[in-house]
Amino acid sequence: MPARLSGMVGKRKYDDGCAVAHGLDLVGERWMLLVVRELLLGPKRFTDLRAGIPGVSADVLTQRLRDLTASGVVQRRKLPAPASSWVYELTAWGMQLESIVIQLGRWASRSPTLPHDAEIGIDSLVVSFRALFDPQAATGLTAVFVLRLDEQQFRIEIADGRLDLARGEADNADVTMETDPGTLAALLHGGLPVADALKTGGLVVDGPVHLVERFLGLFPLPEPAPLADRD
Repeated sequence: MPARLSGMVGKRKYDDGCAVAHGLDLVGERWMLLVVRELLLGPKRFTDLRAGIPGVSADVLTQRLRDLTASGVVQRRKLPAPASSWVYELTAWGMQLESIVIQLGRWASRSPTLPHDAEIGIDSLVVSFRALFDPQAATGLTAVFVLRLDEQQFRIEIADGRLDLARGEADNADVTMETDPGTLAALLHGGLPVADALKTGGLVVDGPVHLVERFLGLFPLPEPAPLADRD
């Protein structure tokens, strides 16, 4: 066995020559794809990863990162001074999992048992924009949005029916929205009116409110898949 895979010794494997089975060997263990999801928007420290996946223990997260690093999906590096902290990030090959995670999210959003009232993390909420984005709803819209969720900030550009988003600032934003994940989720899919969120202070907007309302309409949930007959 190559040395770079030695950290995976002891894992239960499918022992199947199919590439799908091998892919599940690499990222199919519980929590692994959630680690990938948390790294799609850029590098994170271990503590930030734990905050984004609150259900995972420190020991399990350490093991998952070790396995993902051994398989070449994730790498660890030290940020330059003055930060000088260690972060985890996806390798170029690991970033190719983005389309798989997005497609999985789009597929699962049709689940009739999707727990809409469950808590959702910041990165998972922002990544869901890519899964649910409706290009037709964005026809004719060209705008740059800044979204501040708690202490994190994201730049979202809509143009020509395309969405581009990244963690970070934007100097030329048309609208700045400041809120929290729970309020944003309620605005997107819980029926919370923008006017009500503004009135309570759960949403603070700098820019045209009509653009905020247009933005929120770009990410509709698809029709739920029917439940199978149980007869």
